[in-house]
Amino acid sequence: MIDISAFNYVAFMASPLFCIPLTLVAYLVGTKVYDISGKNIFLQPIVTGIVLVMLAIMLLDLPYEQYFSGAQIIHFLLSTATVALAIPLYLNIKHIKASLRPLILTLLMSGIIASATAVAIAGLLGASLEIMLSLAPKSITTPFAMGVAESIGGYPPLTAGFVIFTGIVIAVAASPIFKWLNINDPIIQGSALGMIGHGIGTARALELSNKTGAFSALSMGLMGVYTSIFLPYAVKLFI
Repeated sequence: MIDISAFNYVAFMASPLFCIPLTLVAYLVGTKVYDISGKNIFLQPIVTGIVLVMLAIMLLDLPYEQYFSGAQIIHFLLSTATVALAIPLYLNIKHIKASLRPLILTLLMSGIIASATAVAIAGLLGASLEIMLSLAPKSITTPFAMGVAESIGGYPPLTAGFVIFTGIVIAVAASPIFKWLNINDPIIQGSALGMIGHGIGTARALELSNKTGAFSALSMGLMGVYTSIFLPYAVKLFI
């Protein structure tokens, strides 16, 4: 007979057997809610999924570090899945070549503006230097952003939080802003989502159209490389 009293619930909740299904179920529930709501932009699966996981680990009193360790394989697969973004890039290579020059010019400007405005607003609100440096790489994807934050003197975990928050805000706000400003060009929409909203913005762009997703994926990658090179030099220049 199995001795149930000997079962270690704490160890089980911190294991992949619990953390991976928890993450997948939260995403599936989020997807269902998104479909039922008629694809309400405020109920995107990445938003509701994060909220559900947060509620679950809070109710279970499961430390985030233990949850992340248990769901580590999903984090690994996220990196490899990024390679799949090459497919829409390949399918739209003709449009990308035709738009490369304005895209690069926009990238150079938006990289400076995205970092400078965040740092300036934080400084005006009285944030410390470390907080401002953690905010500076908020518009690039998490692996790039955490490395940049560490190299310039910011807090990588705090930067990861800023990156996710920025992506969610961009994913939610993008469509209303596009509609308000009458922006219907998928090249402009995709570039904006990728340059500012990184991976989360790209997920939203792929929902809009294949072409929008292709330009978002390209912009996200270029912005990550550009900011990783530009930002450390800019910080040394001004601080």
